Amino acid sequence: MQRNVESDIDSPMHYPSVVNAVFNQPWAILPETYAIICEVVRSRSSGLRLTAEQIQERIGAAAMAALRPVRTGAAKGGAVAVLPLYGILAQRMNTMTHMSGGTSTEMFGRMFREAVREPSISAIVIDVDSPGGSVFGVDELASEIRAARGAKPIIAVANSMAASAAYWVASQADELVVTPGGMVGSVGILTAHEDISKAQELAGVKTTIVSAGRFKAEDAPFQPLSEVAKTALQALVDQYYATFVQAVAKGRKVSIAAVKDGFGQGRLVKAEDALEQGMVDTIATLDQTIARLMGRGPQGQAGAMADTELRQRRLRLAAS
Repeated sequence: MQRNVESDIDSPMHYPSVVNAVFNQPWAILPETYAIICEVVRSRSSGLRLTAEQIQERIGAAAMAALRPVRTGAAKGGAVAVLPLYGILAQRMNTMTHMSGGTSTEMFGRMFREAVREPSISAIVIDVDSPGGSVFGVDELASEIRAARGAKPIIAVANSMAASAAYWVASQADELVVTPGGMVGSVGILTAHEDISKAQELAGVKTTIVSAGRFKAEDAPFQPLSEVAKTALQALVDQYYATFVQAVAKGRKVSIAAVKDGFGQGRLVKAEDALEQGMVDTIATLDQTIARLMGRGPQGQAGAMADTELRQRRLRLAAS
């Protein structure tokens, strides 16, 4: 593609790779967070420099987790490793540094594999506080966590939010816990196309697209999105949504229909309702969960519930 402009100092394509990573790509993230990301990228690409503190304030992401368990404690037969899954998720978070904070799914996967292999660790707790993120790398991480079931207990704790891609990952653990004031869900996919042709026209700028391949430039921001291009984007979103729903159904051991027709249908769900709908197993704090694994604390609101009752609830959901 060739550009026919006199200057690109104030062009929204000043950072083309960053813009392309945000627009026209599927995201499993809270809509309001995605809107803020778009605003940050739009500001950055137009030449406005935001400080790390300003970006942090807009997105509210936690600092990027270090590549090690943030906490360990003695448990029956070994230690409990607590792995942080914080902020916006992206396959390679280092390419999204303008978003100030988050977790790389690739780096988290390496950290998770190390905890699974380490013989001194008897249980793994995934400490989740995330609005979700890019879909890339999420299904791979989720599948890896699900495949590791049985090696040692894997417990995910929504502390206090496991939304969208973060819920995708957390739902693959042996057990999913949510804090009393927490929320889970936002099962859905979204994307956006930004048409800047009118803004360029007002600025006296015209971009000429030169491309090869029938659909190569169909989602370029210098023109309105055609119905054909919109249909293609919708199909892509639907495909990722189907993968998301299927993974949650497998992880929670319910039917696909149960996830589509329940589980918030794209909304976040509060702890009590999430427990009732089978989206989580237990309501408890992170500290309570760790204490339980270490054999010296209560099991949380659902701790007294027999395993048979939990299985019956899941069977009812699967049959619905």
